[in-house]
Amino acid sequence: MFSQTVEYALRAVVQLAYKSPEACTTEQIAEATLVPKAYLSKVLQGLSRAGIVNSQRGIRGGMSLNRSPEELTILDVVNSVDPIQRIKQCPLGLKSHGANLCPLHRRMDESLAMVEKTFASTTLAEILAEPSSSTPLCERADQNPFIKLQAPQPQND
Repeated sequence: MFSQTVEYALRAVVQLAYKSPEACTTEQIAEATLVPKAYLSKVLQGLSRAGIVNSQRGIRGGMSLNRSPEELTILDVVNSVDPIQRIKQCPLGLKSHGANLCPLHRRMDESLAMVEKTFASTTLAEILAEPSSSTPLCERADQNPFIKLQAPQPQND
């Protein structure tokens, strides 16, 4: 239902929120989110054009969120890279239907409306704060600030 671009954009903003206010390079984000660097660069450009991320050059440069996770909704991110396309007219182009959607397309549009409403009312901060047994993004401890690094345990031979 959602494009790869939307998935990658959401991963990127989650990673940037974890690291906030620290800036991350495209390479760091790509490694942490398992997104190909070249594709990620294009996704980040879209997020930058929409004002969601800020790009800073030079030492300590990189990408950072332009808005706080409390202000940024999932819908903001989705619409910045691949907006949800509501069904406003008959997708088959039937002139007799026009804007009067048949029961099938009306229900499809109602589903899209529910997704849109849910995403509009869900902030990035809520996603980050939600308790879960699943590790966000990558499972590698050196990549994920939410995995506690444990000291190696002595082995008994």
